[in-house]
Amino acid sequence: MAEVKIYINGRTYDISCDSGQEGRVVDLAAFIDQKLQQISRSGAAYNDAHLMVLTAIVLADELFDTREAATTPKPARGAASAPQKASFGKEDELAVARILDHLAERIDGIATRIQQAS
Repeated sequence: MAEVKIYINGRTYDISCDSGQEGRVVDLAAFIDQKLQQISRSGAAYNDAHLMVLTAIVLADELFDTREAATTPKPARGAASAPQKASFGKEDELAVARILDHLAERIDGIATRIQQAS
């Protein structure tokens, strides 16, 4: 098991991952941070917890769209074509799931602190 530091929304997180997956996890975190920054700039979120939830929903929506596109048969010209498979593998899905789980834990912690401060 390897450890990697990722940066999301100006914060550092220590993440465990399979050995050899460190670069992939850093790339995934950078992708998540990019989406988060886009949502942040739009002004759609009213606090950090809400921003992370919106980002998770946007990423899940993109994942669902990709899955649907991968399993929807394309109209064929002439001969029938088989449905295309997703361009990401099980390892990619697991890495995203681990990061989303970690973000969900962080969101819960932030939400708890916000509730306690209110």
